[in-house]
Amino acid sequence: MSDASPASALPLFYRDPQPLSAVQHGDWRLKDGDAAFAAETPFVPVVVSEIAAAARCYPVVFSGGEGAQPVAVLGLEQRNLFVADGRWAEDAYVPAYVRRYPFGFIATVNPDGFALAVDAASERLAPSGEEGTALFDGDQPTQLTQEAMAFCNAFQGEAGATQAFAEALRAQGLLIDRRADVTLPDGRKLGLDGFQIIDTDRFAKLDEAVVLDWHRKGWLALVHFHLASLERFGALLALHGQATTTVEPATKPTKSKKA
Repeated sequence: MSDASPASALPLFYRDPQPLSAVQHGDWRLKDGDAAFAAETPFVPVVVSEIAAAARCYPVVFSGGEGAQPVAVLGLEQRNLFVADGRWAEDAYVPAYVRRYPFGFIATVNPDGFALAVDAASERLAPSGEEGTALFDGDQPTQLTQEAMAFCNAFQGEAGATQAFAEALRAQGLLIDRRADVTLPDGRKLGLDGFQIIDTDRFAKLDEAVVLDWHRKGWLALVHFHLASLERFGALLALHGQATTTVEPATKPTKSKKA
């Protein structure tokens, strides 16, 4: 059986992240590229502002462990079913985590806590030559780099809001472990574990004060988007070639036995 875990798939893509600086990367350029780097990625983290869009295309679950990071499920094995020949499916939402690559933030000892970084191992980055768009003009960041900084800043802000939502779910004891097993027509079995979903029974019993607070914060809608997205597991099975379910696929949450 092939098992994959959302928790173990994070963080993704970055093999050699380096703080971006004019001293070290003054001559570097960013070349055009595609989504081939995500072709073997079955899970991608999403932030609260994109859960609605992601839920229309993918199952959105939560990674196991204490983080409870919202995750878009892109496949049931080490394969992204939405990337073919380096291109993301035109009718599918591309998560911000994918769109920001090869840029990103890394933690620093500076007061701000984060610095813009690039994955030096990315095939899109050229340390020299004329191909692509420059990252710096002298010692100043170009418009490309400034836009990357703005995008990553926005993403980082959303990450904080996402953590607050996940912590609220955990505080109310709403997240329960789930596993999905499927059998393909050729007899192969695929397993997806290490993820959590919201228990609908516990959610229905939330205190009225909590419900009102979550409504004002927009969290109630996020819960419903998540629950509706679980139906997308069926679409993933279809993409795998009409696989048949042999164990609960997590599309119909049941009451947890945990206290």
